[in-house]
Order: sequence, then structure tokens, then C-alpha cells
Amino acid sequence: MELIEESQHVSKNKLFRWSVFLLIFSFIVCVGNYVGYKHPMNEAFIGMIILSVITIVGMVLERELPFNISSIVYISLIGLALALPFSPASSTVVYYVSQIELSSICTVFLAYVGIAIGKDWNKFKKIGWRGIVITIFVIAGTYLGSAFIAQMVLMMTGSI
Repeated sequence: MELIEESQHVSKNKLFRWSVFLLIFSFIVCVGNYVGYKHPMNEAFIGMIILSVITIVGMVLERELPFNISSIVYISLIGLALALPFSPASSTVVYYVSQIELSSICTVFLAYVGIAIGKDWNKFKKIGWRGIVITIFVIAGTYLGSAFIAQMVLMMTGSI
């Protein structure tokens, strides 16, 4: 495993920016979650804060530990450890996080991605029509693959 360079360590400024971004993200998700699914905003917000803290801890571990392991691995392991039935925090974590619908998170995340792509629109245009064709094939392949897997699972379980 490669060691991470010193320049990637977390500064207080970077930690503050991540926290502010995740706080804004959490608030927007909670509003969408309330409007779309009528989950109580206060409980969903607590769930988003739990997810945000897990995210920040995972990002800090990625930069502070001397291993070249992606933050998503740390975030997943922390979330899994907190949600396992024998964890003392399990019931609390699972209760509050279950108040958040995945589609609420995805909607806000995809809006952010759309804005980020919009900033790089000139770079995207340089890719040309080939990039658009590849994108269509990737999206179609993902959709068809997911539909095929869902069909097989539903048939194997006797649901259809």
C-alpha cells in the first residue's frame, strides 16, 4: 500500500468547509424528504447528521492514516459497524437513518452533480458526439442490467 503524502492531511479550514457543505446538503435532503415522503424533519435531520459525521470521520481517516484506501471504504465500514445488531448505537442509528429516503439523498446529489457538470460544460463539449453515444450506452446498459437482475430475482422468488 502506498503512503499518503503529507499535503493531504486535513486542515481545520477543510474540515469546516466539509461540515458546512454537509450541513447544507442535510437540510436540503430533509426538506425534500418531508415534502416527498412526509417523514418528520427533525428525525430525518438527526439521521442526516449521523450520516454526515460518519462521512467526515471516513474522510479524515483516509487522509490521516498511512494507507492508500479510499474514504468510501472507511465510511462503509464505520456505517456498517454502527448499524450491526450487536453495536450499542445500532437501534438509534438505524432508527434515525431509516427516516431518510434514498431517493431524497439521490435527488440532491444529482442536482449537485448537474451543477458541477454545468461548470465544466466546455470540457464536456470537447468530448463531442462520441461521449454522448458512450453515455447513452452506459445508462441504457445499467438500466437493462438492473431490470434483468430484478426480473430474475422476482422470478426466482415466485413473485411473478
